[in-house]
Amino acid sequence: MADLDLLKQLREETSISLAECKKALEEAQNDIEKAKEILKKRGAAVALKKAEREACAGIIEAYVHSNQKLGVMLQLSCETDFVSRSDDFKNLAHEICLQIASMKPSCVKEEEILPEDLEKITAIYTEQAQELGKSKEITDGIVKGKLDKFKKETCLINQPWIKDDSKVIKDLINDYIAKVGENILIKKFVIYEF
Repeated sequence: MADLDLLKQLREETSISLAECKKALEEAQNDIEKAKEILKKRGAAVALKKAEREACAGIIEAYVHSNQKLGVMLQLSCETDFVSRSDDFKNLAHEICLQIASMKPSCVKEEEILPEDLEKITAIYTEQAQELGKSKEITDGIVKGKLDKFKKETCLINQPWIKDDSKVIKDLINDYIAKVGENILIKKFVIYEF
């Protein structure tokens, strides 16, 4: 049986339905940290199932920094107008705009990096690594590490969230997918800077 105080706390911290929170607490034997992990895993599974569903509703969110020299516009999609009008969805859009303004990614996901750009960057990293005079295996490892770092910095969904670096933006979106029960996609964004 789930402890009512823990159930209330878990519900407040995750905003996931009472029924799901109760199941997670019972499974975790009233250990709230284990229950959060269970909910996180279930949320990822839900997100995976919903990824195939079409997201044809949504909103355009705009953010202008207080110095009025940086602005972001974001197109965030979901499946229904009902969810797109919800405070949770609007909050997610705002959080993503703050992330974009802060970290200035150049694309949403890795697949959007142009192959010719990736080839140029790979060539630069390879040349830099070869100048160190290390073996091919070490050089290849250095290049792979630098490319992974480049993709993490360049692609929005791979970036650590500015408010909790234990999560990347993809995890944040998956949490909201679990919360609202619909597929959520970042369609595109634009950064304006003076």
